[in-house]
Amino acid sequence: MSAKAFRQPLSLRIASGGFLALWCLIAAFPIVWITVMSFKAPIDAFDSNPLNVIFGPETRATGQGWSVLDIVLAIAIVWITARIATRILPGLVKTHSPRGWVPLGWVIGALVLGIGFVVAFFGVLPVVGDALNPVLGPLGRDIIGATTEHYRTVWIDRGFAQNFQNSLIVTVGVVTISLSVGTLAGYGLARSGSALAFWILIIALIFRALPHSVLVAGYLPVFISSNEWLAPILGDNAPTLYGKPWAVIAVLVAINQPFTIWMLRSFFQNIPSELDEAARVDGCSHFQAFRRVIMPVMWPGVITTGLFSFLLAYNDFLVTSLLLDASNQTMVPAIAGMFNRETTTTDQVVAVAAAVSITAPLFLLVMVFQKQIVSGLTAGAVKG
Repeated sequence: MSAKAFRQPLSLRIASGGFLALWCLIAAFPIVWITVMSFKAPIDAFDSNPLNVIFGPETRATGQGWSVLDIVLAIAIVWITARIATRILPGLVKTHSPRGWVPLGWVIGALVLGIGFVVAFFGVLPVVGDALNPVLGPLGRDIIGATTEHYRTVWIDRGFAQNFQNSLIVTVGVVTISLSVGTLAGYGLARSGSALAFWILIIALIFRALPHSVLVAGYLPVFISSNEWLAPILGDNAPTLYGKPWAVIAVLVAINQPFTIWMLRSFFQNIPSELDEAARVDGCSHFQAFRRVIMPVMWPGVITTGLFSFLLAYNDFLVTSLLLDASNQTMVPAIAGMFNRETTTTDQVVAVAAAVSITAPLFLLVMVFQKQIVSGLTAGAVKG
């Protein structure tokens, strides 16, 4: 049968393409719009005329704007960052990472790339633009009002960097513990044929279905009285876990671990058991076969599962807002607090800038790990 027989009708292709374009527009519009708002003066950001929000005439009138050169340089920085993340960084990580430390190489590479983008976009770009715009004539005139003042305010003056640090501690802790326990448990359950493994998975699934507030209520008395529990071990220096990031890590790991085990078990089941048997024949122990033979094949599945664990910890609001005090808040509850207590338009734009900032690491992760995520999701969806 010819390939033409399997081709979709033109009307179906137009309908499906139009629906996909509409969905992308609806999904992307809020992010794009608040990003535009975050670079404007308050009077432009909340203007009823959309063109004023985009071009920012009042922002431009105060001497804050982007010329054609600035826009070209900004697009170039974004393009170069995306190019490095998708084409150059994978090769550098594979080449320069020591044997067995490739995941750490990915993390370091992503951090360096993110820091480089921030320095280039918010540090180098304004300096280069200010130096070259006066000598370019019409090309050096500001055509779009834009300012990064709100980002400097929220990160430096409002202490949002501390909230980012707390989010980093929570997410790294949750991902590290969840993947460390999940890979071992998922491998053991995937290779076990006993009925006990099945019931363990069912209990884990039930535990995952519990509302988060139930788990928080159960852990709360333990965290509040933790200094009394730990006093026999640590003495008078025993800490109170309530209000500390470690309490959030413990609860989020408890919430996330059943899902991690289920997902990693499905990935391990797609790896033929003959690989384990061949490694054992060659003299490896069970753990050596797991570490040297199975895990190199499993990295796409581990990275995909790690991404879901990251999103759970990074975007959590309920657990972090209930267990952390004001000095140790992560980014999500801190942003919610900004929107709730700020009343002036300037403060509201600063809160919008904070909301835009929280999306940047997510885009960076997707760009860096896109190939592993796609291969991991494919491996998990098709029984091998």
